[in-house]
Amino acid sequence: MSTTVSMEAALLLAGILFMLGLISVLIRRNIIFMLISVEIMLNATGLAFIVAGTRWVQPDGQIMFIFILTMAAAEVSVGLALILQIYHQLKTLDSDAANFMKG
Repeated sequence: MSTTVSMEAALLLAGILFMLGLISVLIRRNIIFMLISVEIMLNATGLAFIVAGTRWVQPDGQIMFIFILTMAAAEVSVGLALILQIYHQLKTLDSDAANFMKG
């Protein structure tokens, strides 16, 4: 039994996921939740690339998704290192507290 999902439904899902991630980044003040929200946005973008690649029967969408996963892994490693430094210095994960850091 083969089930297919229409391109419109998959792109709608990707758009909803991206908007949820964007709203969460704008609303949340906890840096870890902001990092997770950016990950959701990157996955939504990857889903849109895969849907588009499937629609035109090209492997470009899957190649872009691999690039997005690689970029997300680098972003998480750098982001977590920054979060650890901010927590070590400020003893909080509130993004507003990072405004008071002097370089």
